[in-house]
Amino acid sequence: MEALQKIKSTAVPIPVENIDTDQIIPARFLKAISREGFGENLFRDWRYEKSGNKVDDFILNNPIYTGKILVAGKNFGCGSSREHAVWALHDYGFRVVISSFFADIFKGNSLNNGLVPITVDDATLHLIFEFIENDPNHVFEVDIASQTLKINETHTLHFDIDEYKKECILKGYDDIDYLLSIKDKIEEFEKQQELY
Repeated sequence: MEALQKIKSTAVPIPVENIDTDQIIPARFLKAISREGFGENLFRDWRYEKSGNKVDDFILNNPIYTGKILVAGKNFGCGSSREHAVWALHDYGFRVVISSFFADIFKGNSLNNGLVPITVDDATLHLIFEFIENDPNHVFEVDIASQTLKINETHTLHFDIDEYKKECILKGYDDIDYLLSIKDKIEEFEKQQELY
């Protein structure tokens, strides 16, 4: 995984509630086992007609909206537990997803794959959508170390993140990388156990 400390970026708004993992990446695209290439089919059935032509009014097809932050409606990532949904978002270029609620399995999969899910209250989510609507070039700042989301000069909020996953994201570690990073401590612990 890539290490993430701060993300300063514009955001892509999808103010739709209950976006499930099949809408994020339809099941017919789950044949691959590597994480690459899923971004091209992110929201496939919303981005493209059956003929393969782009749906003009879908947000990802609008060049005005770009960035590493996706802002979505409540209950994002519900449905089946497919990790491919996170792979698709990450492969497309998103590093942060903001919503007022995430499905637990989706949230865990996100943290395991270097995608930062930030939960805000409904009023804050509405405010973020307003900022983007008023200025698609508005830049948000996410500081993972301090666990803050800066919306503008007067609005900064704290978000929760599991301390272990926070360390992994800051250092670009997956679970194996983390264990290797504390190999000396594990070996020392094992030596101590042999004494008993």
